[in-house]
Amino acid sequence: MRGALPLLLAFTATIGCQSNKAKGSDPIVAAPTQAGSGAMPAAGAPAQADGISGKVLERIAAAPYCYLRLKTAKGEVWTAVPEAQIEKGAEVTVLNPMLMSNFESKTLNRTFAEVYFGTLATAGAAPAAGAPPQMGAPAPAPLEVGKIDKATGSDARTVAEIWGQKGGLKEKTVSIRGKVVKYNPGVMGKNWLHLQDGSGDPKKGTHDITVTTQDAVAKGDVVTAKGVVRVDKDFGAGYTYAMIVEDAKVVKK
Repeated sequence: MRGALPLLLAFTATIGCQSNKAKGSDPIVAAPTQAGSGAMPAAGAPAQADGISGKVLERIAAAPYCYLRLKTAKGEVWTAVPEAQIEKGAEVTVLNPMLMSNFESKTLNRTFAEVYFGTLATAGAAPAAGAPPQMGAPAPAPLEVGKIDKATGSDARTVAEIWGQKGGLKEKTVSIRGKVVKYNPGVMGKNWLHLQDGSGDPKKGTHDITVTTQDAVAKGDVVTAKGVVRVDKDFGAGYTYAMIVEDAKVVKK
């Protein structure tokens, strides 16, 4: 995932609030990402950049996510977002919604003709960890990265070098030192972070690299990550990543 971190939504909940017994896990669905992320949306599933706003008519919990049926100016629609304490009648906005047609929820044992996957922004709810700021809150300022010293060791690479050498680095271990510009914990059982070190070309997306890890960090930390380079990684639902560093050990340095 290049560019600002995509938020991946993994619908792996085992219990829905309207079901006494789990029906199995829903398919993994990747949330829409910002331009240059490297995530490729499925054909026929356009995002609505302006979001979907409406009144909550129904909420179905499938922790750690939930489905919301909204009454909008254009009619009723189903959306799916990270779990939040939303009351019936609340006015909400779903950011960066991505349409999925004929989506089968195994957890709820039902098929949605249309459902928009996105992230929640609302003034009246406490969003789940990793969700975007509430509506009305100022957007966080971009982090200044500057030039960060390269990691040490024979497997050390800059962000730009990893992108430039990705073919030869496939399934190999690399060490990379950079600043955490975005961090999303607990998605698909992993923590996801974007690293930048001042190298690469933002216009080509080679200035940013995504890392998965079990280690906890914070946005703004300067860390060294050591993990395995995966090329053309497919997470299902039409979402692939040209390159990602997985299963990394991350330490603050």
